[in-house]
Amino acid sequence: MTTPLYLFIFFILFFLTVFVVRSYLLWKNTGVNPITFDSGDDAHSYNGKLFKLISVIQFVIVTIYAVESDWYAYYLPFWYLEDTIVRAIGWVLLHGSLIWIFIAQLQMGDSWRIGIDEKNEAQLITKGLFSVSRNPIFLGLLVADLGLFLVIPNAFTLLILVWVFHAIQIQVRLEEAYLIKTHDETYKHYLSQVRRWI
Repeated sequence: MTTPLYLFIFFILFFLTVFVVRSYLLWKNTGVNPITFDSGDDAHSYNGKLFKLISVIQFVIVTIYAVESDWYAYYLPFWYLEDTIVRAIGWVLLHGSLIWIFIAQLQMGDSWRIGIDEKNEAQLITKGLFSVSRNPIFLGLLVADLGLFLVIPNAFTLLILVWVFHAIQIQVRLEEAYLIKTHDETYKHYLSQVRRWI
């Protein structure tokens, strides 16, 4: 199987595993819709739109790369990073991030959400991967985008990496403010014990 085709299949499986299947299972088990971004105009809603746009751009880039690999020159590739070892590191990061995110989602259980859920109470998870990182899922997504950049290093995957980094930085701070408000001293103690990333 060629790298472009495998990358496309992996991207689809990654998206289905991390977002679609997990969202459906949580909704089926609890009746709670884990996708909390709405069409409002506040920072949270804006960030939700940004995440959707980034996902669409990622899908388009990976799809074109798989279907029309001759067009790759138009992605402005960084030829000096197109190395077997660099690409192998990228694949390790992609596969490792999927496993890491999957474990973190399992550990969150019914508390997992995409965004801030102000309607349904969720338990604060501090064990497992959450005992070494306050945001293991976001960390996994960052690692996945770094992996994508190393597998196909070009201007667009670099833009996505930078864009995702900033969007996640905003989202993490919004969620921290919300968790301080809802969990107060418990979350403040957690803040003092566990680093934001790792």
